[in-house]
Amino acid sequence: MVCPRCIETVENIFNALNIKTATIKLGEVHSLVPLTEDQKKQLEKQLSSKGFELLQDQKSKLIAQIKALIIDQVHHNNSPLNTNFSALIADSLHQEYSSLSRLFSAIEGITIERYILKQKVEKVKELLFYNELTLAEIAFRTGYSSVAHLSAQFKRETGMTVTAFKKLRKPGHQALDGI
Repeated sequence: MVCPRCIETVENIFNALNIKTATIKLGEVHSLVPLTEDQKKQLEKQLSSKGFELLQDQKSKLIAQIKALIIDQVHHNNSPLNTNFSALIADSLHQEYSSLSRLFSAIEGITIERYILKQKVEKVKELLFYNELTLAEIAFRTGYSSVAHLSAQFKRETGMTVTAFKKLRKPGHQALDGI
């Protein structure tokens, strides 16, 4: 789950299947009671029809939690991060960052840092498209130390300058779960 609409969709699926939940948040759902095998099958089918999957092994859960933390911070939190991402991830998941980083790279094929960069560039694209903030405000909001740093990473990731992207006049950004 990568956005509030995703959470709502998952919540509707659980409600339709009469599965009581304690909490539903980005990347995880806590059920009030253990699910039967039949409920798991129905849940998997319903989730799959909406583009989600039911993760049950611990490694997949950790990867989903890492992604959810990053997406939440980059896309849904308008204030800059007061610490670095490695500390946020390690503290939130109560595990050493180095082991989480190795696991993420092994399963996803990219580093956590690269995934963060991709998410930040997608957020920059979104903010550029809506044209409501200056580039300096976008740099601050997305945690870049300067406009020059943002511009350099944007060009490296997209192959075009910020100005060229703005001239496209179309969103050009990817769905969060497609990154």
